[in-house]
Amino acid sequence: MIRNLSMMTDLYQLTMMYGYYKHGMQNNVAVFDLFFRRNGISYAVAAGLEQVIEYIRNIHMDANDIAYLRSLNLFDEEFLDMLINFRFTGDIDAMPEGSIVFPNEPLVRVKAPIMEAQFIETALLNIVNHQTLIATKASRVVHAAGGGGVMEFGLRRAQGPDAGIYGARAAIIGGCIGTSNVLTGQMYEVPAMGTHAHSWVMSFPDEISAFRAYAKTFPDQCLLLVDTYDTLKSGMPNAIKVFRELRAAGHEPMGIRLDSGDLAYLSKQARRMMDEAGFENAKVVASGDLDEEVIWDLRAQGAAIDTWGVGTKMITSADLPALGGVYKMSGEIGPDGALVPKIKVSDNPVKITNPGMKTVWRIYGKTSGKALADLIALEDDTFDTEKPLTIFDPTETWKRMTLRDYTMRKLLVPIFREGRQVYAAPSLMDIQHYCESELDTFWEEYKRLVKPHTYKVDLSDRLYDLKKKLLNEARPEF
Repeated sequence: MIRNLSMMTDLYQLTMMYGYYKHGMQNNVAVFDLFFRRNGISYAVAAGLEQVIEYIRNIHMDANDIAYLRSLNLFDEEFLDMLINFRFTGDIDAMPEGSIVFPNEPLVRVKAPIMEAQFIETALLNIVNHQTLIATKASRVVHAAGGGGVMEFGLRRAQGPDAGIYGARAAIIGGCIGTSNVLTGQMYEVPAMGTHAHSWVMSFPDEISAFRAYAKTFPDQCLLLVDTYDTLKSGMPNAIKVFRELRAAGHEPMGIRLDSGDLAYLSKQARRMMDEAGFENAKVVASGDLDEEVIWDLRAQGAAIDTWGVGTKMITSADLPALGGVYKMSGEIGPDGALVPKIKVSDNPVKITNPGMKTVWRIYGKTSGKALADLIALEDDTFDTEKPLTIFDPTETWKRMTLRDYTMRKLLVPIFREGRQVYAAPSLMDIQHYCESELDTFWEEYKRLVKPHTYKVDLSDRLYDLKKKLLNEARPEF
């Protein structure tokens, strides 16, 4: 069942809507961009679009909503009557989920009557900020694992049910092979994964009894947690004993899980013990407050870990708790139907926005197929890929590069037209595969965890000139 989240908005969206309405501006058409600013990450993975679509399609206010708004004593009855039939009727373009995105690029572009465009700001930011943040963190963790599977284990540490459900969804987009969250598994048809807790072992008279009971219950999915008492002196010998009993009964064990201690040392010892016992195919799974940096270090130490269970630090994006996405007006349609570009000016250069109706082009080397740079451009900019293209850093303009033998692809795609959905959302696993293929188009230098190479995101000549012109008009002393 899709929830009605129409009232999940900031009050100032409604007060601004009321102001537009009272001043006869309700039919003015505006353009807004949702993007994030530089925040210390080398790239991000766009996520949350499916929930944005659900939200937009379901916008409506029922009698209880109207009664609550009336109780605030802020709005007149004419405005409240209008809200009864309020729906989204505009256009939305967006980056498909799983796209690799960079600061200042519009992830979502909205063109709609200003009241509608204003109203949806809060929900769009809430949805896209959260899922993009977690998908990005998951992508970094998966990259650190270097081909070892990563399981999302964060539900119990997520900041509420929605963060657990949609955080797990985003983690799958970022490359996780499954989740412990059964509801997410059910909702999105992705693998639900897990073993048993220490409490299972502690519930039996001794460790070997617990292991035998689990093996009897799940003879073909037997993965034993071996660190309840003593990993190498008790857990591993007992696990191997049960594995031999399983094999004698015609079953093969899945492996063991380590959740504490020196995971590098313990995993290597556990691997040696299983190999010597003839269980070379049994897996070593590790969990326990892991993140990409810990995983990278463990692999550097030669840890014999096949699969990683990552919880708290991924589901909360512990080192970067907010993406910092913003939603800014970039233009307004004038009475003659032409776009009037808008710019936000600030003493902080990072907060100066890019004006106009924009899109994003990704430039690829024709021979390598690798991404070379992104170009934020005006929607009506045209490019001839048969001719050299010179791009430059919009801040440090002396940094230039002339491209030859290249191709270009527009990244924003239509999602809604005049309030009607025109985009078919793919399955979650299809989104994950798209994300994997997109990451493969980037050189490893851009994806490394420490001091990655900065990917070029430049402005087209026309957009750069427009921005400079509006800045000069807004602050002539510049």
